[in-house]
Amino acid sequence: MAIYTELPSNLQESDVVIVGALVGGSAGCIIAARLADADPNLSVLVIEGGTNNFGEPLITNPGFLFVHTQPGNKFMRYLKGSKSRYLGGRETVVPCGGVLGGGSSVNLMLYSRAQRSDFDAWKTPGWSADELLPYLKRIETYHGEDEYGCHGHNGPIHVSGSRFRAPRLENDFINAVKKLDYPEVNDINDLETGNGVMRALRYVSPEGKRQDTAHTYIHPRLADGKHPNLHVLVESRVERVLFEGNRAVGVIYSPNPAFQPGTGSASRMVRARKLVVLSCGALGTPLLLERSGVGSPEIVRRAAVDLVADLPGVGRHYEDHHMMLYPYASSLGPDETLDALNAGRLDPGALIKENHKILGWNSVDAQCKLRPTKDDLATLGPAFQEAWNKEFRDLPDKPMMIMSLIACFPGDPSLVPAGQYFGIATFSLYPYSRGHLHITGPGLDDIPDFDLGFMSDPDDIDLKKHVWIYKKHREIIRRMSVYRGEVASGHPPFPAHSQAATIATDGPVENVKDIEYTAEDDAIIEEWIRGHVDTTWHSLGTCKMAPREDFGVVDSSLSVYDVENLKIADLSIPPSNVGANTNHTAMTIGEKAAGIFIKELALDKY
Repeated sequence: MAIYTELPSNLQESDVVIVGALVGGSAGCIIAARLADADPNLSVLVIEGGTNNFGEPLITNPGFLFVHTQPGNKFMRYLKGSKSRYLGGRETVVPCGGVLGGGSSVNLMLYSRAQRSDFDAWKTPGWSADELLPYLKRIETYHGEDEYGCHGHNGPIHVSGSRFRAPRLENDFINAVKKLDYPEVNDINDLETGNGVMRALRYVSPEGKRQDTAHTYIHPRLADGKHPNLHVLVESRVERVLFEGNRAVGVIYSPNPAFQPGTGSASRMVRARKLVVLSCGALGTPLLLERSGVGSPEIVRRAAVDLVADLPGVGRHYEDHHMMLYPYASSLGPDETLDALNAGRLDPGALIKENHKILGWNSVDAQCKLRPTKDDLATLGPAFQEAWNKEFRDLPDKPMMIMSLIACFPGDPSLVPAGQYFGIATFSLYPYSRGHLHITGPGLDDIPDFDLGFMSDPDDIDLKKHVWIYKKHREIIRRMSVYRGEVASGHPPFPAHSQAATIATDGPVENVKDIEYTAEDDAIIEEWIRGHVDTTWHSLGTCKMAPREDFGVVDSSLSVYDVENLKIADLSIPPSNVGANTNHTAMTIGEKAAGIFIKELALDKY
């Protein structure tokens, strides 16, 4: 019924408490909305550590998305990983959504679905691709071609091309991809297609507004006068789940000092009569569980927390998609990239006032899902081929990498002269490396033990994937008519005598021939990747839905093992990774979870 920064005295108890606090995922808003719809007598409370996002121009206008990649903005939270010898001693920082709506409020809005084989690989009753398809459809109103009837057309989230694109860059890129014998496809999100390029759709309405789960699921219900049972508390951090024995009965929380510095830090309690649902994301949920006494006994007790449940899978086997960004100079005009907006050469206030079409653009007009050719595989070594044969060869829907076209300089614009750039983002989809995330003390501000694990797999499969895609994507870009050379500072420092050396050119490259890389070049690429690979904001898998003996934390109904009335529904639960940007998977988990909870609570038919 309302959004609070402090709960009123008559709202100290709720039937269901949904926790999205600290670093919330986007699934919690979906669950809250569906539960509130199911029964007007069921009280639902969402607790979010970040601020309210309603009508916030920096969120609702997609063109401002790169604001969220800059440190210090109020909509993000950051976790720093430990120094890694696999990354040149770097401490990688992982940003994540810290606002109502979670990642859906701050991400790049790419419409990107997992593959059929991804869901089927979870091997969990009720979670196969066919079983999940109705929930996938329930999310969306799809404005693209739907040849196979696998998309939804009546859901709350619009999926469209929005009202602004850069067709010259888009067409040039797609034509160059096709020159390397990858097909243009109508839909790489049909669950089946795993090798080709598509004209990107996005979580943006045809009118040009971001489609986050708060604006599409929560805010309409708070405003319609029909959901007095729905409540949202923002700017409040949940410290721990409150247990009576092994039964979750509520949560302990406190005002977030980042938003309420004068309110004091005294802990408060809200009780849950029926259910506590954790939707804090793959970074927030394992830390909250361990602060609550659920996790490995050694880790929990070392952090001075009393053990409630022995679950060693909590915080184990952290995964992310490993991303690289590569910048290029171009012959594009000022109205064909976001560079002028990102660099402050355009007045944001004036653009908002006139509702300029460019504000409805996320700058990504094409995306590829790609697999290597047989010739490519022959160059990657026997260990890589063995991994390929085991994990990919017999699953043609399973891509190895994603490549996205970005119509601007993909980084801090102050690092390059004023101009018009474009970038390529590449990220590996099924990393072999694993990390971990654990508490080191009982408090919210105790720095966690966070090892991302990037590039740590013993056979360097993850590294070889990026070497392959670096070489492959350069051949695509060099065949584009708008290409004017690499931005050298964003590429490996090849020696001047190397065929691979970066260039600057006044026009398109004529008679392009594939670059031949030497062993010295390959070593330079590998060192560059280790020194620059970064997070894709796709943290996943820290509280897996798997058998307890396989380090699972929740069962197929999302119930946490060995405790009662505690559920998890966010990107911490996938048992294995997905061949896509992960926001859609988070939303799918939210819709599926809502169906499970409504059935278990014996509410109205879902």
